[in-house]
Amino acid sequence: MRRMMLSGLMILVAFVGSLGVARAAGAAGLAPADDAKVRAVIRDYEKAWLANDEEGVLRLFTEDAVLLPHHGVEPRVGKSAARAFWFPRGGPPTTVTELTHTIDEIGGSGDIAYLRGHSRVAWTTGLNTEAKKDGNAGTLLILLRRHPDGTWRISHQMWDDPPNQAR
Repeated sequence: MRRMMLSGLMILVAFVGSLGVARAAGAAGLAPADDAKVRAVIRDYEKAWLANDEEGVLRLFTEDAVLLPHHGVEPRVGKSAARAFWFPRGGPPTTVTELTHTIDEIGGSGDIAYLRGHSRVAWTTGLNTEAKKDGNAGTLLILLRRHPDGTWRISHQMWDDPPNQAR
């Protein structure tokens, strides 16, 4: 019994110690060059949406990317699922007219980076007299993964906002 307690205590001490090492490693954060690359991905993401460039948007995601949409919508897993969610075939024409991100926190360690912040988006759906303007603003969390070539791509994106607001 004493041996089991001692073994359990040693495992607990090792676990707590490893957490301290992990925190210390993460405390260093991203290297300045990686911080700049992650911020560039977000700027490129905004530019691609504003250019209504479907391929440009999707190019910034990993093949196994996960979207965690607002309002409890089921996750979309994989680039093809992201395409179907954002760019449905046969859907009405949609034009993004505004997209901005405010980064409140950015960090990471090794090949994983994250950013937390706020977003604001507006879009028009339909054409001419059928056109409808909508938009929303809310919070977001984005995880990025560094690829072997040194580029960063979005692996997970989560957002939440109030219901769409007619404009």
